[in-house]
Amino acid sequence: MWYLFNRRLWAVLLTGLAALVALAPAADAQRPPGRPPAPVDAVPAEAVRMAAVTRMPGTVISRNDSTIAAAVAGRVDWIAEVGSEVAQGDVLARIDDRDWRLQERESVAQIKRLEARLGYEEAEVTRIAKLADQGNAPQARLEEVMTTRDATVQELAQARVALERARVGLDRAAVRAPFPGRVVARLAAPGEYASPGGQLLRLVDTTHLEVRAQIPVSLTGQLAAGTVVGIEAGATRVDAPVRTIVPVGDEVSRTVELRVTLDGAPWIVGTAVRVAIPKGAARQVVAVPRDALILRADGSFVFVIEDGRARRVAVRTGTAEGDRIAVDGALGAGDLVIVRGAERLTPGQPVRIREGDGAAAGAAAVDGGTGGRAF
Repeated sequence: MWYLFNRRLWAVLLTGLAALVALAPAADAQRPPGRPPAPVDAVPAEAVRMAAVTRMPGTVISRNDSTIAAAVAGRVDWIAEVGSEVAQGDVLARIDDRDWRLQERESVAQIKRLEARLGYEEAEVTRIAKLADQGNAPQARLEEVMTTRDATVQELAQARVALERARVGLDRAAVRAPFPGRVVARLAAPGEYASPGGQLLRLVDTTHLEVRAQIPVSLTGQLAAGTVVGIEAGATRVDAPVRTIVPVGDEVSRTVELRVTLDGAPWIVGTAVRVAIPKGAARQVVAVPRDALILRADGSFVFVIEDGRARRVAVRTGTAEGDRIAVDGALGAGDLVIVRGAERLTPGQPVRIREGDGAAAGAAAVDGGTGGRAF
C-alpha cells in the first residue's frame, strides 16, 4: 500500500516538473526587460585658472553722491520732490530771482547811458584834436577831454561786468543737477530762505555704482587696477574690475580702501556685498559645477558618463569660484560630468542625457535623502 502511494506521488511530481519545463520558454518571453537608462543632465569639466580667495565685506555706493547747496540768497520758490529722477542740467530748485532781474535791467540801462556819453566824448576828442593841430585850442584842453573819455570807457566796462554778474545770479537762482540721478532727500522746503552754501537737497547717481571695501594690506599684492574680482550678495554674483586701491593703510586696522567698478549690477546703493579677494596666484585646475558634487559618508565624488554608463569618481574639493569648484581626482577637462539626476545612480548604471534645457549646469539638484550638494 505504501509502495503504491509513493509511486503515485512521484508521478504527480514528475508531471508538474514537466509542465514547468514546458512553460519556462514562455515565461522567459514574457519577462520584462532590464531598467531603462536613467535620464541625467551633464556638462563637460573645464580646465580653468583659479585662486584661493577670502571674502571681505563691502558696500555698494554711488560714484556721485552730493548734497546740493544754494549759490545765491533768496526765498525758495520750488524744490524737486523726493524720488524724482533727473538728467544732468535739469532744474532741482528755484530761488526767487526778482532782485537779480532788477539788477540786470539796471545794468542794461547803465550801459546804454554810458555808451551814449562815450559817443559824445569820442566826437569831442576828435574836434578838440583838430583845433589843437591848428593852434586854436590848448593842449591841456585836449588832454582833459581825452581823460574824460577814458574814464567813461572804464565806467562802461564796469557796467558790463555788473550786467554779467546779474545774469550769473539769474542762472544760479535755478539750481541745476550736476549729474544724472535721483533726489533722495529734501533739506529745505518752499518758502524757506536760502543763503549761499545752504543745503537744499541730496542727489545720488544710481547708474554709476561701485563697491567700497576695506581689505588687509597683506592681500593687496594680488590686486591692481583692472583686476577682476567676484562680488556676491545672496545668490547673485557678478565679476567686476578693480578701479583703484587707495595706497594708504589705516594704522589701527591695517587695511586699505578698495574701489570696484559696478556699472550695470542688479543692486542698489547701500547693498551689503562680499568681495572675493585672491589670497595667492591663480593656478590651472579642473573645475566642475557645484551641482555635480555628491557628498556621502565615505567622501565626496562625482559621476562621469563613460560609454553610456555612470562612472563614480572620488574627488577632493579645492577652490570655489561662483558656481564652479575645483576638484582633484581621476577626472580630466572635457569629461562629461552629471550635474542633475546623479543622486540615486549606482556605478555602471546606464544613463542618457536629457534633451532641451535640462542639461543646464547649475540646475538645482534634489537630495535623494542619502547625500547632498556642497555649496
